[in-house]
Amino acid sequence: MRVYLVAGELSGDILGAGLMQALRRRHGDIEFRGIGGPRMQAQGLESLYPLETLSVMGLVEVLKHLPGLIKVRRHLKRDALGWRPDVMIGIDAPDFNLGLERQLRAQGIKTVHYVSPSVWAWRQGRVKGIARSVDAMLTFLPFEADFYAEHRVPVAYVGHPLADELPLVNDRAAARRELGLDPGTPTLAVLPGSRGNEIRFQGEIFLHAAAALRERLGGLQVAIPAASPQRRQELEALVERFPQLARDTLIVEGRSREVMTAADAVLLTSGTAALETMLCHRAMVVAYRMAPASHWLARRLVKTRWISLPNLIAQESLVPELIQDAVTVENIVDTLLPWFEDERARSALEQRFAALHAELQRGASERAATAVASLVEHGVLDPETGKV
Repeated sequence: MRVYLVAGELSGDILGAGLMQALRRRHGDIEFRGIGGPRMQAQGLESLYPLETLSVMGLVEVLKHLPGLIKVRRHLKRDALGWRPDVMIGIDAPDFNLGLERQLRAQGIKTVHYVSPSVWAWRQGRVKGIARSVDAMLTFLPFEADFYAEHRVPVAYVGHPLADELPLVNDRAAARRELGLDPGTPTLAVLPGSRGNEIRFQGEIFLHAAAALRERLGGLQVAIPAASPQRRQELEALVERFPQLARDTLIVEGRSREVMTAADAVLLTSGTAALETMLCHRAMVVAYRMAPASHWLARRLVKTRWISLPNLIAQESLVPELIQDAVTVENIVDTLLPWFEDERARSALEQRFAALHAELQRGASERAATAVASLVEHGVLDPETGKV
């Protein structure tokens, strides 16, 4: 069996390595070729380019690198057609991979895309191009699979790798001990974002809200994970401006999941952090602001009722969402307070999150490998139903 894989960043390298391991368990005689990082190469991938080749962010950067990216895609197309794999799997990087998948599929090579782009949220017309590009879409989340099924794109919902990584049972008290937090003091985790501009844009109002919450509760300790040494320095400088919080605020590099687990509630921006908080079974408030022009555009393009993944997965408003002008200190405090004052409501939400976690914990790599093997061997995701 020959498998052509193209991953574009670190998260794709992790996913690709897990998929390759699962495929090798099914097919001992298997070869891998394409683009991947050290984890995929350790599983036997012959990588034609460094993983960073496709890791280009931002419109200006993409335009600057566009000629080079087009050259890489042409080379990969020629190489794949010469090697004749049984299947080509594009891992995320949709702007690059979907075009390559479409070209190879037109030449008779089966194609799979692993990790759905957010086509369900905006520019839904892209699904027509996706349908021409892939023989199967592998999704992390159930509502994504429903969207593709509605548009008659063969799809397998494989579950989320993060749900596989995180335990279904966790220990708040143990997490506090490991972080050196007081076990009996109300604890708020604050995650203003992993980028410098997010910290500048939202960090100050988040800390103002934490200070106001501390006054309302009569005591509060704050834990903030920093994504890097640079982010840690920026956060430490910010906290120094809040002397009423500084003594009871812990900033740690990394360890975001321990911080979430230790908390009674989490204040965060939207994105993967909301999913991780849900998988740590912790109550949260999502507060997100962006530049006014970006918000104006987003309101016209985004088609979803919610922005946070927990609400999208549950298809109901489990998590309070504060967006743009609604992100005020008063609103943040008013939405956080119930998670500290109503232990029964908080416990009920934590149990709901644990149930959603169990639904997402499906063994994503194994299910993805099952889908790929079925497509190669039978021409459909499942010979009986067309699904996995």
